Amino acid sequence: MLLTEKVAVITGGGRGIGRAMALKFAREGAAVVVAARTKSEIEAVAEEVRKTGGRAAAIPADVADEKQCERLIAEAASKFGRVDILVNNAGEYGPVKPVEEISPAEWDRVIAVHLRGAYLLTRLVLPGMYARGSGVILNISSLSAKSAFGWGSPYAAAKAGMLGLTRVAAAEAARKGVRVNAICPGPVTETKMSKDLGQTLAERLGVSKEEQLQGFLNTILQGRGQTANEIAAAALFLCSEQSSAITGQALNVDGGAAFY
Repeated sequence: MLLTEKVAVITGGGRGIGRAMALKFAREGAAVVVAARTKSEIEAVAEEVRKTGGRAAAIPADVADEKQCERLIAEAASKFGRVDILVNNAGEYGPVKPVEEISPAEWDRVIAVHLRGAYLLTRLVLPGMYARGSGVILNISSLSAKSAFGWGSPYAAAKAGMLGLTRVAAAEAARKGVRVNAICPGPVTETKMSKDLGQTLAERLGVSKEEQLQGFLNTILQGRGQTANEIAAAALFLCSEQSSAITGQALNVDGGAAFY
């Protein structure tokens, strides 16, 4: 197994990509700590893991809050001894509006959940990783960090910021045994966030949600969305020793939508 005896903290772990990563990492031998704001969802994921013989803990946390981040990492270390892998996956799309209609509060919330949360948790896990001389941090960014789509500037800015954080943290950590990478998923059409966004975009464009989705998918080489399991498979690779020579990178898992 690829993650035997590793301890992984996965934020946004209650559904979608986070849930898929938690289940896949657990099958590969990791103890997983799933975190999100909705307690019932993360407890359900942790129970799924335990039913298959894995080790899991559910810890409710809003990653935009510094104290809750501190509690999350402290409880993870208390339960499993350390944190070997951190996956910063928590997020929300935020307002689907043009820039001039977005309030400062709306902007700040999206930046806080994605970028501030990733920063807060990264700074908390790095000292322990440095002390052990090993560790992996994976930031779940987005195709939106590399491509231009209307009506989502806070999300795009936050996800692009995560790529900057990834590169700088990787530069600082590389000689201390820690790797930091990012994934830029394309549209994972099965997730609640993707479905809600598609519905809102369709309403703004005055088309059906099916037309909106197909129009977007037609811009992708494969002509389809990605699955949560496909993103989780890439995450497993980047968090395992199979990618031991890879750091500071942003891997597109987008069916052929972006090329840098």
